[in-house]
Amino acid sequence: MGSAALLLCTLCGIAFAGAGILLSKALAKTSHNTSKGLPYECGIDTIGTSFIQFNVGYYLFALIFLVFDVELVFMYPWAVVVKEVGIVAFVEIIVFMFILFMGFLYAWRKGALKWA
Repeated sequence: MGSAALLLCTLCGIAFAGAGILLSKALAKTSHNTSKGLPYECGIDTIGTSFIQFNVGYYLFALIFLVFDVELVFMYPWAVVVKEVGIVAFVEIIVFMFILFMGFLYAWRKGALKWA
């Protein structure tokens, strides 16, 4: 795949996304209502302020979970072709697991895995 094909794919992707956004803006019915800007939870009006600060540790924990979860998805194609590729695939997954384990150790030592 040459650079021209890559550029064409990128431009087509941007055009497709832009066309979808413009089409939804043109066809969607909109109404400007003050109640749309109010916080809403389970049909009950909020009591007090809606803007509370969450501990950033929850977000870090979720992001670390997603990283390791997505990395696990990369192991499925490896499991399918491991017999065909042989020792090369085994060495590659060992290196991959080592890098993943080093990231886990880094997050553990930094305290990112401690639940607040």
